[in-house]
Amino acid sequence: MDLTFSAAEEAFRADLRSWLAGSVPAAWREPGFWAGVPDDEGFELRREWERRKFDAGFAGIDWPTEYGGRGGTPGMKAIYDEELALARAPGTVNPLGLAFLAPTIMAIGTDEQKREIIRPLLRCDVIWCQGFSEPDAGSDLAALRTSGVADGDDIVVNGQKVWTTNAGHGDRIFTMVRTEPGSQRHRGLSMLLLDMHQDGVEVRPLRQMSGATEFGEVFFTDARVPARECLGGLGNGWATAMLLLSFERGASGISQYTAFRKSYDEIVRAARALGRDTDPVLRQELGRRMVELECLRYHAMHVLTQVERGADLGAESSMTKLQWSETYQDLFETFDDLLGADAAVSTPVAGLDVSALQSEGFWTRSVTIWGGSSQVQRNIVAERVLGLPR
Repeated sequence: MDLTFSAAEEAFRADLRSWLAGSVPAAWREPGFWAGVPDDEGFELRREWERRKFDAGFAGIDWPTEYGGRGGTPGMKAIYDEELALARAPGTVNPLGLAFLAPTIMAIGTDEQKREIIRPLLRCDVIWCQGFSEPDAGSDLAALRTSGVADGDDIVVNGQKVWTTNAGHGDRIFTMVRTEPGSQRHRGLSMLLLDMHQDGVEVRPLRQMSGATEFGEVFFTDARVPARECLGGLGNGWATAMLLLSFERGASGISQYTAFRKSYDEIVRAARALGRDTDPVLRQELGRRMVELECLRYHAMHVLTQVERGADLGAESSMTKLQWSETYQDLFETFDDLLGADAAVSTPVAGLDVSALQSEGFWTRSVTIWGGSSQVQRNIVAERVLGLPR
């Protein structure tokens, strides 16, 4: 495991840190800023921020220059993630397109798809969402029933998707559809790239317990998509989806560590303000959380070292998902212990505004479910890493 960065990577860090210092407004750095901004207004602020990053050369850090990227190293990408977290820069508005769709198109897309999709996606001129889950096909993706029927040069889509991130702001959706009538399970599926701004697409927001409407339901009623807008070939959707999802956990957890450590510091400050910093039980819990965070940091550096050496992480990436998600959740269980029943009430506590931490705490309840539940990840590690029987 290499715990250092090269001279070129550290020079990149200095350039990025200098640019962030002059580009992230002071108000954005306040812990509760984004919680007080209406969803649509916050989205547009973040979208314009993404464009400024692109124009300044700080987007697609490890993407090839031919696609608008910087052509940097995995180490530069890790530094980028870390420095954005340290600067309290907002998260991307196009996470699914950047993390999943673009790498898949780079790998197997047509020349036309590469030319028309990747650069606008990176600049966030086009926002993408992902249509995989359905009411009766969540973890069991192969049970999906949304249908696509050929009609001339188009495919006509009917069905429903649910838990669609960014559905309300999405311009396009990459979605799994059953394009072979009568097919079962993994066969007869296709991944279609569909325009959300048409009469046959309806989006209904789903409000979370934090009040956010990040998710939505998507209903297709005779929605149309050109047959050429199929990624990976008709009927080859399952293999395309597995390739796409393989990009999910390939990176290290350095950005998670940095963000979680800042949350940890905020929790410690709240404990001091509430006079709980001398409570021996709470101090012991905070000590455990610090140990978990440092273990995450070293694991993240190990993963980065492997990636830089060209290793295929494969099933080992499930360990990264397990570690960061459970570390994150444990941290906010300690926050719940600090506030008690007040952790569930989005109002100031004893004159202390912890609304940003409360909202984050609500969010952490989901992280051991999405992206592959902890139970699924443990099975993968047991069978494919440790070689245990099914």
